Amino acid sequence: MTLFASMEISAAGLSAQRQRLNVIAENLANVHTTRTPEGGPYLKKHVVLETRPPEDFARLLSGVDSVAVAGVTRTRDGLRPEYDPSHPDADEQGMVLWPNVNPVTEMVSLTLASRAFEANVAVLKAARAMLQKSLEIGR
Repeated sequence: MTLFASMEISAAGLSAQRQRLNVIAENLANVHTTRTPEGGPYLKKHVVLETRPPEDFARLLSGVDSVAVAGVTRTRDGLRPEYDPSHPDADEQGMVLWPNVNPVTEMVSLTLASRAFEANVAVLKAARAMLQKSLEIGR
């Protein structure tokens, strides 16, 4: 694998992790949102990642895949009903549906995505340093 291919793979990883971080931040920001423009409580979002086959011949020979964001999904699983007849979003039985966002789980996901982002930055820095060294050797 070439240094440029490794940089391209790391850049794809950075982009994917940035999107994960954005979705996690949105989930955390809406942990108490019981009313959305679509109606109902906020639904937790998940970033779905997939492997992306190599685009150039050198990477095709090495068999190294990259990562890409396949999409962002929402899930209704885990919505929490709670009895609170004084809440403005309570139904006629006094039940309020709360978002299915668990702040502890989101913070763990945030830490994992942040570490993955940092690892990709480290790879980019190492590849850049190797490229600079190779230019110095060529002088």
